Amino acid sequence: MIRVSEIVFPGHPDKVCDIITDAIVAEASRVDPDAYAQVEAGIWCDTIWLSGSVAASGPIERQIDDIVRDALHSIGLCGGNTVAAEDYNIICTVGVTCEDPREWTRHVNDQAVVIGWAGYDAKTRFLPPEHFLIHAFREGIVKSFNGGDLRGGGPDGKLMVRVREEGNHWHLEHIIATVQQQKSISFIDFCGILHSEIDRIYASLQKEDHRWVTPGDDIEVMINPNGPFIEGCSLGDNGQTGRKLVMDFYGPRVPIGGGALSGKHLSHIDRAGAYAARQAAVEAVCRGARECRIMAVYAPNVDAPLEVIYEMDGRGSRLPNDWFGHKNIMARFGGLTIPSAIGDGTHFWNTGYAWNRRL
Repeated sequence: MIRVSEIVFPGHPDKVCDIITDAIVAEASRVDPDAYAQVEAGIWCDTIWLSGSVAASGPIERQIDDIVRDALHSIGLCGGNTVAAEDYNIICTVGVTCEDPREWTRHVNDQAVVIGWAGYDAKTRFLPPEHFLIHAFREGIVKSFNGGDLRGGGPDGKLMVRVREEGNHWHLEHIIATVQQQKSISFIDFCGILHSEIDRIYASLQKEDHRWVTPGDDIEVMINPNGPFIEGCSLGDNGQTGRKLVMDFYGPRVPIGGGALSGKHLSHIDRAGAYAARQAAVEAVCRGARECRIMAVYAPNVDAPLEVIYEMDGRGSRLPNDWFGHKNIMARFGGLTIPSAIGDGTHFWNTGYAWNRRL
């Protein structure tokens, strides 16, 4: 079976918008765990547009512009071949009010179809192997941007992998890497360094999991097929919140629900339901299922889901429908705040998040 997955780096304009909006959600949640936040961002060239609303029981102490610029700094937008964080023109129409937000956040305030999925085992972080792999490559390359041999590279870029899955043997056949580079390094040198980083990351994965069987020399690697990629982020493309949903979820193998994750407070049913369904799927796999997909359907102002549908390969545990009720989800997640870095797309990759671990 041929499996394909794709991912983008934090400096890709769509991901920049996700990171910006989740930084605003995180700041509101820091002030008030019940804070309501629904924020959208768009970016092009040197302009960022923000819309939406935020409500918290206490004042949001930091200005929206400051939150945005700090998020841009965290990505590495410092000028040169990107627009510097300080040089963006931020057009903000986000309404920020100091009021009790619980009339919006303590109940299901929208309809939603959410999907949770888990499979394989903890070595793939319960993700499809190809999607685990693409996350691992991105994480390793981003680390190299920030102090390794690729220091100064990025922050924009894309990766794609093609994997042939034959039982417990996973054959990595093809990698496509389109990665931003600095002008100061030659194209040939950059490609060589990036290729070495890819080899290093893959060799490390092979040591940890012998199911990756393809020798490194047998993998077809394409690096920057269009030639040098110098000007990145919003200098090369526009971006918008919520345009990388398949990457945020489980890759193209697994269907997703109808809602985006970033830019919404944790209690929004699109987000809370998706996280709860993921945790229930992980639990089912840990208890014996080889694969589990859960679909939950919600209606406005109805606490319990209208339907919870389990599809399992093998025998695993099923949680009762009331476990997926909004009040019960928030009893489990209500003490959590959205980490500002989650907008980079690590919702189901980061094992530090409660929903990616068994109960």
